[in-house]
Amino acid sequence: MTTSFDPTAIEIAVDPTKKRMRGVAIHGNASFDVPFMSQIDDRLWVGGCQDGMVLPTYIEHLVSVYPWEKYTVNHELQSSLTVKMFDADGVDEELVRTVAVAINECRRDGTTLVHCQAGLNRSALVAAFALMSGDGMSAADAIALLRSKRSPAVLCNRTFERWLTDQHPRSNTLTEATTGSGLCHKEENR
Repeated sequence: MTTSFDPTAIEIAVDPTKKRMRGVAIHGNASFDVPFMSQIDDRLWVGGCQDGMVLPTYIEHLVSVYPWEKYTVNHELQSSLTVKMFDADGVDEELVRTVAVAINECRRDGTTLVHCQAGLNRSALVAAFALMSGDGMSAADAIALLRSKRSPAVLCNRTFERWLTDQHPRSNTLTEATTGSGLCHKEENR
């Protein structure tokens, strides 16, 4: 008789703020050595993901732009939003704006993690735009904050970085036009 689980297994907690990922990004061959999650401000965390890693209980809202790997969630989340985004040479502007609005709604309500695979490009793109549109940061300041808190390799996808710097003059009016989406308060997959 075989069992599908180990009855003698012990519970081992892995802290994603301490466990690190290392690699080389496909954009610019930027090397990185980062924790799975980095705190950007009081209510915003950005990071990567590894299937089965346990999400810390202080995360109240989870925004995933990388649906191929998932955190194990052992507590009740206020909201969870999952969208498919690629680390490519183009930007889906409507998707970035929509996700940034959701991030800002979630940040007003509680601690929010935005994650992609490594927490360098996709999650940094939407987090930077959220900081720009929600907090009034300039693109340069939002990018610098993410790089200082997460890694110098953040936004090594230069197309994403250029898009952010091109969008800043319009970011506040874009957010005002799309606030109140309600995305922060329900489970949603796109």
